[in-house]
Amino acid sequence: MTFVEMNPAHLPLALLLEADPAASRIAAYLPGAWGFAALADNEVVGACVAGLVGEQTAEIFNIAVAPNRQQQGIGSGLLRFVLENLAGKGIGRVELGTGSFGHQLTYYQRHGFRVEAVVKDHFLTHYPEPLMEHGIRHKDMLRLSLELTPTHADSSGLSPQTDVAPS
Repeated sequence: MTFVEMNPAHLPLALLLEADPAASRIAAYLPGAWGFAALADNEVVGACVAGLVGEQTAEIFNIAVAPNRQQQGIGSGLLRFVLENLAGKGIGRVELGTGSFGHQLTYYQRHGFRVEAVVKDHFLTHYPEPLMEHGIRHKDMLRLSLELTPTHADSSGLSPQTDVAPS
């Protein structure tokens, strides 16, 4: 597995739609953003889009792994690679929004993200179609954050063109 930074416009839309089903929202955050990919045999199997939202604050807008490649450590490796790269760009804080339940929440918490706030009714007002998980409709969004330290710039030993570190 290889992790690279790439133009976010070159990330496969179908993959980004796995994490955010609103193509119009994806199109809105791609310009000016940073794109990151997990490559297997030169095929993008994981993608992440992050952007600057404050002087030293970035937001992860989207992170997704192809369904047939999930549960293999690719997402964790990609997230570590993204955090290292953001720290290397002088970012001190990373924020994101996710549903109030489900595997995504525990995924981010395992990587050190903490809950900052609840945005009530976010998924009801910003998505025309219901977002369902395990038969439950997502309604509220949790805002999570992680303070980066200088050690994030080289926390896992990963660098561009390196293999996945163990999860």
